[in-house]
Amino acid sequence: MKRLIGLSILLTLGFWGQPANAQGLLGGLLTTVSDVLSGQNQQQGVIVRTTLGRAGLQNACLSNGCTVVRNLDGNANQLFLVRPAQGLLAQLLADVLKLVTGILDAEPDQTLMIPPNENNQATASTAPQGLWDTTPVNYYGTSVTHGYVNQPAAQIIRVAQAHSVFNVTGSGIVADIDTGVDPNHPALQGVLLAGYDFTRNQPGGSELNDISMSSPPPCETCAAAYVNQHTAAMLDQHTAAMLDGSQYAAFGHGTMVLGVIHLVAPTAKLLPLKAFSANGNGSLANILAAIYYAVQNHANVINMSFDLTTSSTELGTALNYANSQNVILAASSGNDGKQEMVYPAGLQNVMGVASTNNQDQRSSFSNYGNQIVWVAAPGEGVITTYPFASYAAGWGTSFSSPMVAGTASLLVNMQSSASENQAAWAIAHAKWIGPNLGNGRLDVYGSLSAYNPILGLLQ
Repeated sequence: MKRLIGLSILLTLGFWGQPANAQGLLGGLLTTVSDVLSGQNQQQGVIVRTTLGRAGLQNACLSNGCTVVRNLDGNANQLFLVRPAQGLLAQLLADVLKLVTGILDAEPDQTLMIPPNENNQATASTAPQGLWDTTPVNYYGTSVTHGYVNQPAAQIIRVAQAHSVFNVTGSGIVADIDTGVDPNHPALQGVLLAGYDFTRNQPGGSELNDISMSSPPPCETCAAAYVNQHTAAMLDQHTAAMLDGSQYAAFGHGTMVLGVIHLVAPTAKLLPLKAFSANGNGSLANILAAIYYAVQNHANVINMSFDLTTSSTELGTALNYANSQNVILAASSGNDGKQEMVYPAGLQNVMGVASTNNQDQRSSFSNYGNQIVWVAAPGEGVITTYPFASYAAGWGTSFSSPMVAGTASLLVNMQSSASENQAAWAIAHAKWIGPNLGNGRLDVYGSLSAYNPILGLLQ
């Protein structure tokens, strides 16, 4: 009975001061009530698109039970995150705000995790031997390990051949919306931009701010330690044990993804946009802010190694805006091992990327289906950079998507005005490996050959 009384008070608060003819409010309200009674409503804020500006939106919030938290779309000044008053449900507030003149749209913020389905991710019983191939080699100006440059994934998609024949190694800026980066990793020096941390709303995309430990020395002779179910890192057992917990479930993810982009496009500038914490928690609001930041800071490519199963109007709007500014978009297809709709991979102007093993078979954990997959790329035991000047092997579509993003940067290197449609057409020249994997497995050399057929035919 106390629960019902509390609910009655909450609903009264929600309706207080609102128009009596709030069309559509009752339907949203009943949905929200159902969510509350079943314990399913987890939204924390509301994303609002308005022509009122910040001051006008704050005035609207004064009479509708909310507070403006921050701007999400940079200099456009039309998209904001607002926080409901204590006890006011996000969906209810969104429905009410839609009735206010000057507010174009409102939707509850969403929370998501990377990796999105850690319990369903398969890993190999042993880490790839290339992790121990630590002979230093020069890779376009930085020192990296031989095992990183010459790993099977790079050979399968023909990275070195593409670099050599077409004389392109990446240009422009590739943004990655993720957990951030280790800004001190030696492999990324010279190409790494400062980035931004949307989890703290401050400049700099470092993920080292999420941990309270000093950087351990590199351990080239250590046995690879599984710090989680999708990462085997070259760390001593003490450090690995400290990182083996839910609070660090996604630590290193951003550094790893940026390392894969760097493998394919070693001279492209890398823009780390931190929208996720080390525990893997992220919000749609931070993702939107990162997309607008990337576009307004001249990114040519955006990689998104995350997925949502619930659609979002504002996510589609943000990516349409990026597309209109000639930004090429790549996203992971997800790790549920299902044929399901996920976003942003399933959006029309985004190249969704599935994972394959080194035998050109779909990874058991990879989502599939042509609705969300444009191409597939290797995603098992991919050797890449890891915090603390180290290297790790990763499993997941998270590490397939950046191979496509890196390929897009090579296309930008060939033609600075390359668009999403042009890049998608070129990347569609992949190796066919079966149904439900879009155009097939990524072939970097084949993509560049399609874009410059004369040079490709001369080889």
